[in-house]
Amino acid sequence: MLAPPYVAADRFEGQLAALGHAVVSPSTVQRAFGVAAVELGSLPSYWNDLPADTYLKDGGRYRFRRHSCFVADGDELTQAPHRAHWQPLDYNALHGGIERMFEPLAPAMTALPAWRGLLLGLAGVASALKGAQPWFIEAHAFRIDTASGIGRPTPEGAHRDGVDLVAVFMVDRHGIKGGESRVFEAQGPNGLRFTMSEPWSLLLLDDERVIHETTPIQPEGAVPGHRDTLVLTLRAGGFQGP
Repeated sequence: MLAPPYVAADRFEGQLAALGHAVVSPSTVQRAFGVAAVELGSLPSYWNDLPADTYLKDGGRYRFRRHSCFVADGDELTQAPHRAHWQPLDYNALHGGIERMFEPLAPAMTALPAWRGLLLGLAGVASALKGAQPWFIEAHAFRIDTASGIGRPTPEGAHRDGVDLVAVFMVDRHGIKGGESRVFEAQGPNGLRFTMSEPWSLLLLDDERVIHETTPIQPEGAVPGHRDTLVLTLRAGGFQGP
């Protein structure tokens, strides 16, 4: 596995602005967002209670998820009324154009101090990158498992999400091989690849400038494994909708 190219705490926002992507270590996440390791440690247990994603068009049974929406405005974080997740076909040729209603994130999880710290911290990153304004945040808790042999974190392939900032947190990785993150310039030849493995490492993406994907996972041994991530998308002006 290629190690993530972590960027120093005082440089990751500059690299995000310059290159459109940055990979941040767990210790930098804690410092930048003011969230202690023990607070982050209270989150992963909620990934053990994710319903199956019933919208997969490839017929797979490998993805489990919950989804909720929030608005960050300055120091205020408000949960929005529960809504369907929607993407245009231009950004998601496989699952775009349909309203996908998932079960919401557990209220006990979203009430934790770590949750507020992560979302408001990312809103600050988005404001530094794009200008201060309210941010409309969609939060997805994903588990990809290998009970059927192969799990596909991004069955739609390399893509953009139609937002301003994408944040992918590694939550847990157990008993798998594969799952390589790949980031490419949307309008150029350059790219990089690496494998996220440390809990609460973070991949930041300027969605206007780069496309991304994660390669399929397989079980490392006889027992199925899984890959848990928290994906947060931040968009100016409002949530995506049909």
